[in-house]
Amino acid sequence: MSSRGGDRGDRPARARPERVYPPVIGLAKTAFRVLGVRTRLEGLEHVPATGGVVLAINHVGYADFVFAGLAPWEAHRRLTRFMAKESIFRHPVAGPLMRGMHHIPVDRSAGSASLRAALRALHAGEIVGLFPEATISRSFTVKPIKSGALRMAASARVPVLPTAVWGTQRLLGKGNPRDLTRGQTVQVSVGEPLEVTPRTVEECAVELRRRLQAQLDALQATHPDTAHPGPHAWWLPAHLGGAAPTPEEAAEVERERGL
Repeated sequence: MSSRGGDRGDRPARARPERVYPPVIGLAKTAFRVLGVRTRLEGLEHVPATGGVVLAINHVGYADFVFAGLAPWEAHRRLTRFMAKESIFRHPVAGPLMRGMHHIPVDRSAGSASLRAALRALHAGEIVGLFPEATISRSFTVKPIKSGALRMAASARVPVLPTAVWGTQRLLGKGNPRDLTRGQTVQVSVGEPLEVTPRTVEECAVELRRRLQAQLDALQATHPDTAHPGPHAWWLPAHLGGAAPTPEEAAEVERERGL
């Protein structure tokens, strides 16, 4: 890895004011304490202290980015620039916060601009976070991986960090009721860096999915909710006795909805 250091963006991150991001993290952690949310982070030793990194996260709930971003912060006080839908940046409340935290807007009709912004961040030695499944998994298993994250990493010559999140589907899931009762647990697992080159993008997509699923399986096996499956446990995948749709059923729902 060190032999490519000069090409991989291991330069100091761009100096720009961070008046918004650290206070938002502080407020979020305070909110977790108030709600009694227990956050468990593992694999922090895999987060590099410097240099560009693509944080590739599985997607089970709308709050995944909040908890995934805690891993680099707790490891080295590093901030993650998340790629998010451009419409969020136009929201009267969320928009100023997203811009203040220097996240990256994604306009699917003009994707090249967001790609250039992400590459600039990576070359400046920053962490860019995204969800390579593109949409939330209704089955709570890892969906096929889109190659964009890997192509970005290959272009910037930076590693990909497989990052699994579990527990957010109960707090703020898709198509299910919010559950903000005290005592919820959210787990985050950061895996070993995955090196990718332009020639290995497709095989790395398969490997990234395999690693994310293995990390997610491990989190699900140790999560307190797994001990209490049942016919109405929508927050658990079918293979663990929960009521979530199977991957095949979830894929059919998305096909019917044109997703």
